[in-house]
This record gives sequence, C-alpha cells and structure tokens, in this order.
Amino acid sequence: MKTIQKNTYFAPINPLVTELLTEDSILFDIETTGFSPKSSSLYLIGCCYRQNEQLCFTQFLAENETEEREVLASFMDLLHSFHTMISFNGIGFDLPYLKAKCDFYELKESFLCYSSLDLFQEVTKLKHVLNLANYKQKTVEEFLGIRRQDRFNGGELIEMYKLYEFEPTEEAEELLLLHNYEDVMGIMDLLPILSFTQLLHGQYQIKSVDINDKVTLTLKADYPFPTAVHCSRELYSVFMRDETVEITIPVYAGTLRFFYPNYKDYYYLPAEDRAIHKSVATYVDKEYRKQATASNCYTTKDDLFLPQFASIMQPAFKKEYKDKVQYFSLTEDFCSSDVLLRRYIDHLLVDLYQ
Repeated sequence: MKTIQKNTYFAPINPLVTELLTEDSILFDIETTGFSPKSSSLYLIGCCYRQNEQLCFTQFLAENETEEREVLASFMDLLHSFHTMISFNGIGFDLPYLKAKCDFYELKESFLCYSSLDLFQEVTKLKHVLNLANYKQKTVEEFLGIRRQDRFNGGELIEMYKLYEFEPTEEAEELLLLHNYEDVMGIMDLLPILSFTQLLHGQYQIKSVDINDKVTLTLKADYPFPTAVHCSRELYSVFMRDETVEITIPVYAGTLRFFYPNYKDYYYLPAEDRAIHKSVATYVDKEYRKQATASNCYTTKDDLFLPQFASIMQPAFKKEYKDKVQYFSLTEDFCSSDVLLRRYIDHLLVDLYQ
C-alpha cells in the first residue's frame, strides 16, 4: 500500500468554508472497481482535513487487491481523530460501501457516531434554485466554474486500475491519484454552495422594502453566494448575487374575499354579494337571504394585496374558495415590521426550496 501526503496553506475565499471545515471535520472520497462491495474492490481513499492553518491531504492507494484491507484499516485509524465526515454522496454510496468492507474484514467501525454532511443531499434540495440537468459532482463543479485537470470517468478509471495492478506505471498512478484528489478537493470547493441553504436558516438581514406595482425585498446574506442565480416562480422571483438577495412580488390590486369558517352559521345575501351571521340575518327578509355554502360564505375587501402559500398573515383572502394561493393586505405595519417581513420572507424561501 502507498500513502501519499500533501500539505498546503488553508486560505478559503468564503467564510462558510472555514465554519464547515473545522479541525474536527474530514473530507473524504473512495474509489472502487464497482458499485457492489461483494463483487468489487476498494483501491483508493482520499481525505482532506485541517491542522491549524495547514490543509492536509492524504491518500491510501492499494497497489493490488490484496492491499484492500490495509487501505481500509489505515483510513479507519485516521478517522478516529474527527467527528464530522464531509462527502459527496457519502451517505448514499461511500459509507455503506465502507461499512460492508469493514464487516467483511471484521474491522471495528462506528460510522453512525459521526456527524455527516453529504453535499449531494444538500444540493438536491436546491433543484428549484440551481435548475441543473443533474446533480453529479462534476455537473455542480462546472456550474460553479470549477475546472478539473482530470478528464476520465469512473468506468475508464476502473480499467486503468486493472491495468495498473497488472503493470504499474508512474503515469497510471498519477492519473488515478489525480482523479481522487480532484474529487476530494472538489468537495471543499463546493462547500460555498451551501450559502444558498443558509438563507433557510435565517442567515440574512433585511435591507429595504420598495413598493410600486410590485414589492421588492432586498436582503443581505450572511454568506456570499459562489455564483449568481435567478429563480422565477409563478407569483414571485428571486435574484441572488454576491451577498445580495432581491425578492420581487407583484402586488395584486383589486377585490378579494375573506371566507368565514363555519358557513352553516351564516346566510348569503345575493344582492349584496356577502355573507352575514345568522344572529344578524334574522332581521333580513327571507327572500333576500339564503343559507350560505362554503364557497359563498365571505365578505369582500378592495385593497393592495400580496400572495402567500400558507396562512402566514391574517386575515387571509382568496379569489375563490378552493384556491390554494391566499393573500393579505399590504399595510404600513407589515412593511415596517422586521418580524412580519421575516415571517413572510421565510415562507417564500421554503416554497422556493421545496
């Protein structure tokens, strides 16, 4: 087995990387000759971690299949120093594969005791934000402008490793190590993409509220975005760039309906197009009233409104009873309240990220 080590200065350009890649965290990626641990072998594990201001990179390479156990044991020994494992699809592939190999070789493992940050799971939560063709690591890297030297895919590397076992060459070894190195370092380079998900945790400040025929909410994100994105939804749009977020929502000007609960307690007045409670309707002639139904048990209001997708603001108005989209009045109190604005913004972000 070969152990390859490199140290470089840790100098991230995004503060989120510093917060996520602590000295208790380790980035890792494995290379195998197939997907099934029963019918394939583990031949390379790469990992990266911090020690003070140094970024340490270690690779364990099996020169042939007989060294698989040694590669695995070396990684497990190193792993004891950390508490968080950071990967790309580690939960879906790497960790189950490693566990199966540990079971086979009767090596003690405690993967469930580690915190796990799987970037594949995180970026798939951003599918309505990023709108990528797929969420493979190389695709996300290209989206962020990350360029690789490695040009080989997984299948080609499997064949290359089999040739390397039979006839090891320096060139083949360098190519195998390069692919794994860029996989691991790519995970670190992808960490800034989590700036988008930090918005869901309230990591922003409200800078301004502008109103004309639409409302524009301008936010300052706590972490800069690695690239600009523009997301258009049916009732609003979001633009994110650098540390700025602009949420634009068209204002609805017109008449909407507030639907009363317990429609059986109301009468509908067709001439006035509104419902009134039975305690009041007893004074209205029977010919001018009729039992209310769920769809006509309302009163109307003419105002400026903003849409909402849950009953965040009250009272909530609709165009029709069965409509899923609700509205609330655009008031000065709303525009001047950080609490109400945050409540509304957070619910828009939840809708965007669903």
